[in-house]
Amino acid sequence: MVVLAELAFSTSDLAQVRFAVSPMWEVAPSFRLLTSAAAHPVHRPWADQVRPRLPAAGLDRGWLRELVPPTGGYVPDFLNPAPATPAPTPAAEWDAIRASPADRVRQDLDHLARHQGGLGPRLRALRNDPQGLLAKVAEELETYWELVLAPYWARIRAVLDADILHRARLAAEHGVGHLLDDLHGSVSWGDDALRMSRRKRPLTRTTAGTGLLLIPSAFTGPGLRTRTTPPDPPQLAYPARGVGSLWAQRPATRTDTLAAVLGRSRTLLLTELEIPASTTQLAHRTGLSPAGVSQHLTALRDAGLVSAHRAGRSVLYARTAAAETLLQAASA
Repeated sequence: MVVLAELAFSTSDLAQVRFAVSPMWEVAPSFRLLTSAAAHPVHRPWADQVRPRLPAAGLDRGWLRELVPPTGGYVPDFLNPAPATPAPTPAAEWDAIRASPADRVRQDLDHLARHQGGLGPRLRALRNDPQGLLAKVAEELETYWELVLAPYWARIRAVLDADILHRARLAAEHGVGHLLDDLHGSVSWGDDALRMSRRKRPLTRTTAGTGLLLIPSAFTGPGLRTRTTPPDPPQLAYPARGVGSLWAQRPATRTDTLAAVLGRSRTLLLTELEIPASTTQLAHRTGLSPAGVSQHLTALRDAGLVSAHRAGRSVLYARTAAAETLLQAASA
């Protein structure tokens, strides 16, 4: 049954509306996308590159495979701890997952069992011993993050931050009510309540907690995802603006002025890292020697312009947010 949920807001609730960027809110929907047979119209370039990494690391048959149903539906709430800061690190969220109360984990797994018609041996073991096995779940989440999301996080984060900036301006110019009314097609604001259509369960302040935590997401679209576990504030993950251009090829950078500062080879490597790549791949594409590429990448990493992420036996290098800003300035 589909219901219209109404979440009432007091003055105190409105005062506690805030945004956060959450790495863990990207994990479940991105994993679901990668394990789907369908080609995604927006994320296909990313998916084609990273999908082979799942079986290579055993992620296609691990904890995530059982915790994130491939056809949609409920994902255990303990996988999405309420962000304590506007931009928690992945490590902080893994720590929060490890610290999940045993009763919370069992309740979430029982809910998942009702949706799926039961639990497999792995999740039954987790239900029996949450404190002993949550560390293994967090370890797999860390592996998934490093392989699938970390090399691309600077680009993803830029889209999420731009969305928050846009909506913060809406709130500043027109008020929080306008911000909430503009959030998504299934959401509307009026009479001191947030209304969400096409929900399977009612949503009240008794079941949801105080305030509201808004989380833009690159992978959650086109619908909304919610987490309601009092005393945490209700979390609402919504599709971020600008996701459609996330993987689009960027305009060519004017490298002459940048090369005068960084050097020609290091500037070339930065421009080649439009998509994260290994030392061998960069050497092949640029004509530089592998030793030279390695030396330049070390210097760029020390300068905070490049980050390194292990992918099996390889290490992928990616541009950081600082490098993206530098390249955009050079193209202006």
